[in-house]
Amino acid sequence: MRTISTKILSTSNTKGTRVKATVSEGKESITMSYDHGLNADKNHMAVATALAEKLGWRERLLGGHTDGGMVFVVNCDLSRSLYTIGA
Repeated sequence: MRTISTKILSTSNTKGTRVKATVSEGKESITMSYDHGLNADKNHMAVATALAEKLGWRERLLGGHTDGGMVFVVNCDLSRSLYTIGA
């Protein structure tokens, strides 16, 4: 299952607030400036979408919150999942 994790990077002495997305299967990542015209969720969605497009992923992403940001999974056929929780 392919996933993208996102997190907010705090302002530094040289850079403003940014949002970073990283793919689980490798070292691919992308960082974008935080868009103050959007809320936090939409900033996470924007950077995850940008990384998915960079990787050529065309499937829909499903996202949810974590302690450190958000995680997005590729919308896959759940009947083929390695792990199924619940009934």
